[in-house]
Amino acid sequence: MSDPTAFRKGKRIDRRPGFTLIEILVVVVILGILAGLVIPRIADQPEKARRTKARLQIESLETALKLFKLDNGYYPTTEQGLEALVRKPTIGRVPVRWRDGGYLEKNQVPKDPWGRDFVYISPGIHLQDFDLYSLGTDGEPGGEGTDADVNNWETEAGS
Repeated sequence: MSDPTAFRKGKRIDRRPGFTLIEILVVVVILGILAGLVIPRIADQPEKARRTKARLQIESLETALKLFKLDNGYYPTTEQGLEALVRKPTIGRVPVRWRDGGYLEKNQVPKDPWGRDFVYISPGIHLQDFDLYSLGTDGEPGGEGTDADVNNWETEAGS
């Protein structure tokens, strides 16, 4: 143990190993700067993941709709909607060769990543056969950036 009066007598005090307050403050400041740069980039990832999931769901629904058309010769009407992929329509044009078990896994129409129904219009406004889209983050038609709709008529680069 060192002598508490050693400093006053001009003797050097033995220092215990550890960090000084200044070293700790420098590390904290550096971590704060890094967090300020990294967190905004990471925070946007969940939204990007939802948009990617919506695109993949739309592609899957498009495939199911094409199978429906192969079997029946037409796409479900807007009135029949995507439910025609899991339950045989009883309104409008009734399909003759509707598949037992439907056209979707789990025999249910998925919700978009924001928990809402996809919008299906046939014949389409943007495409001849059908338009299929999610209203995106804000749940409103149109929008820009993360609020933009995710649809089957625009490519990822174009949306």
